[in-house]
Amino acid sequence: MAFIAVAATVLGACSSIKPVDLPEEVASEPSSASLWQSLENIRSDNWNILLNDGATALDWRLTAIDSASQSIDLQTFLWTLDTVGSAVIDHLLVAADRGVRVRLLIDDSFLVAEDELLVALAHHTNIEYRVFNPYKRRSHGFFSREILNLGEFKRLNHRMHNKVMIVDNRAAIVGGRNLADEYFGLHGEANFRDMELLVGGPIVPGLSASFDTYWNDDWSFPIDTISHLEPDYVDLDRARRSRNPDELTHRESDADTLAARWEDVVRQALTGEPILLVDTPPTDNPAAASSAPVQLANQLIDLFDSANEEILIISAYLIPSPDLEGAVERAVRRGVRVRILTNSIRSNNHLTAHSAYRNHINELMTGGAELHEVRVDARDRPRYMLPPTDEKSLALHAKVLVIDRDRVFIGSANLDPRSMRINTEVGLLVTSPALNERVRSVLEPDFLQVNAWSLQFDDRGDVIWVAEENVQSMQPAASFMQRIEDWFFAHLPIENQM
Repeated sequence: MAFIAVAATVLGACSSIKPVDLPEEVASEPSSASLWQSLENIRSDNWNILLNDGATALDWRLTAIDSASQSIDLQTFLWTLDTVGSAVIDHLLVAADRGVRVRLLIDDSFLVAEDELLVALAHHTNIEYRVFNPYKRRSHGFFSREILNLGEFKRLNHRMHNKVMIVDNRAAIVGGRNLADEYFGLHGEANFRDMELLVGGPIVPGLSASFDTYWNDDWSFPIDTISHLEPDYVDLDRARRSRNPDELTHRESDADTLAARWEDVVRQALTGEPILLVDTPPTDNPAAASSAPVQLANQLIDLFDSANEEILIISAYLIPSPDLEGAVERAVRRGVRVRILTNSIRSNNHLTAHSAYRNHINELMTGGAELHEVRVDARDRPRYMLPPTDEKSLALHAKVLVIDRDRVFIGSANLDPRSMRINTEVGLLVTSPALNERVRSVLEPDFLQVNAWSLQFDDRGDVIWVAEENVQSMQPAASFMQRIEDWFFAHLPIENQM
């Protein structure tokens, strides 16, 4: 601890990274390629396609990249160079090779030991790579990087959690998935249940404008301004050799087949009027109080207060603020049914976040909310991962709100302090009875006791966890030690950072 204190003092005295001042760049105009013109002849309104399972989500993500004729703008929080991450890079490189302008904006939280490839990508003639709110002192390890940058903890604590991909300014994907195997059902041990929207129509230029706002932010740094490595084209060639790692979930198509697929899916797409909810990125130092992203959080509270019948809350990490708890209580008092699905102690991949959530269980249930927690051994987990599934576990990563019978929010924001006050987030609020019905339909199995624990009060007023004939009076933890760790973290004053 003494070493850390001294390191923080010394590093805090070192010069901080300064925001960049670059010429403004804007998204390309909507493409006039024949593919998009044919789709506009079919549908000129806003259309919505639910990407409920990982295989479908990966297929359409790669299909969209393969369809690009002009531009691809991709913004994400986490990008792992596994099967999914490599497949996306591979398809982006092919798109860039045929002349497509590719802009990649990635948060720096998990870009450890990847600078060589990033610099190589950014030196492709048609690829630009920027890193949001970067660590000044680069390192090949997470722990060493944190130590080296301790003096800038307050700035680096604020992250860009947005996930958006826009193709040709004509179609876009928005939702919760990061670019890694576990978000698409391809991980060998543990996978997430997640959700996204593939959208087209008049909403897309608004998404492009939002991307531009982040791209031109003073805290979005070109990779070669923070990493002084020379581009190693061997790394770029290695990325190209990841050809077809995704063959279980995606088949490449010729132009005619691509067009036929798009026309078919757009004809079947659900109508709906979307509103873009997005935080404004920081203009000052991200650590400054004035930079705290609160816009989306306030809009979600207003959304809860507008409900008349029912609210479904799907949130991987649930640590309700006093404002959120108040909105839930107000909803219940006026007769609104509130059902919540979040992670259980075993399915939550951040135990500290679960420990903070457990302090709110009694208050939420006393206030009238119905609580459900995802089981790692959910019976229906094959819906969200490739077989064999017997030894694989399930966790929740989706961020979805269903309001009454007409509205759906799908985005990147959890209902926790980090999403609501610290990080930036994005999502779409779609008014559409058809999409609402579709989302309700695919979510309903997740609430069943074969897939989730139902939290209830017993005769003495104590919380119990119920799943079919299995009733537990304590959290269904993996071990006694996990319960001890959970108890310990629940007593630490760290909730406002979760």
